[in-house]
Amino acid sequence: MSEDFSAAEPLLEEYTAIEAEMAGPAASDPAVMRRLGRRYAELGRVASAHRAWAVASADLADALELADEDPDFAAQMADELPALKAAEARAAERLREVLVPRDPDDARDVIIEVKAGEGGAESALFASDLARMYTRYAERMGWAVEVLGATASDLGGYKDVRLAIKTRAPVEPQDGVWAHLKYEGGVHRVQRVPVTESQGRIHTSAAGVLVMPEVDDPGEIEIDAADLRIDVFRSSGPGGQSVNTTDSAVRITHLPTGIVVSMQNEKSQLQNKEAALRVLRARLLAERAAAAEAEASAARRLQVRTVDRSERIRTYNFPENRIADHRTGFKSYNLDAVLDGDLGPVIASAITMDEAERLAAVGGQG
Repeated sequence: MSEDFSAAEPLLEEYTAIEAEMAGPAASDPAVMRRLGRRYAELGRVASAHRAWAVASADLADALELADEDPDFAAQMADELPALKAAEARAAERLREVLVPRDPDDARDVIIEVKAGEGGAESALFASDLARMYTRYAERMGWAVEVLGATASDLGGYKDVRLAIKTRAPVEPQDGVWAHLKYEGGVHRVQRVPVTESQGRIHTSAAGVLVMPEVDDPGEIEIDAADLRIDVFRSSGPGGQSVNTTDSAVRITHLPTGIVVSMQNEKSQLQNKEAALRVLRARLLAERAAAAEAEASAARRLQVRTVDRSERIRTYNFPENRIADHRTGFKSYNLDAVLDGDLGPVIASAITMDEAERLAAVGGQG
């Protein structure tokens, strides 16, 4: 019995339309081409799987028809028919998998914000450890990392730090930065003896991580200048001392949403403003995606916005050299390696869990 893959038809039509658009005037606009290329790569998986299934299905149908009409041919094909049926079944399963809706942002680059939370100076040091972990992981993946902004603490950690992580070339959606790092959003808890602890006691503190897909085409998120309040002030370092004699730091408030972004790393007010707008666009995109997902599914997972130890997603236990992810059940005793960028297995556990849930959801609809 032939399966009904009619759900692929509108996707294949969109694939053909985007292919034509990319060959037209859009080719001269890098931002538009990046957006189109991301969707084209995603739909390409569907087109490839559909072609393979169509060929396998046609081969099996032809063989069955000839066998039904010619007993001699049926005898000759007796050994080959099982292989043709198996090939068609594999192709159909692959097509079912790629038809499961992917996160449309998977191929995007990301902006990660790490903020110190409970634990004071120790939390700020841990925030610095997390920022280094993501930087090292990005290097292992061949991605580029840019520090957009950071506020240092007195002991050398970060009160907050923002990293832009990018691929160096267009990639398939499953290989995108967002496809891997979107699971990092939430509260990360650390258990260790702080450098400020003289009695050798283990303390627990936390840092918050917010991951946002970056907007690569500014026109995708329209920001009305009238909706912005922009304040400038002098940059400050640890302890609050001024590190600049000019008002180069920028604080942007998006009045409709109340989102506030401050930047002071660059010496130029214009550069700080541009960096702040990048983060603002990413936050607005994340809010728009969250709102759309909330409408589609009441069971959506939220990134934790408050740095509360009770809302942790992962624990880093230094005395036991153990890392544990509380969502997937992943646990290993190579914390030192993970903090040095060996984050792959931890993220793979989240990807596996997410894919299983999406496949189960599609199966439940059928």
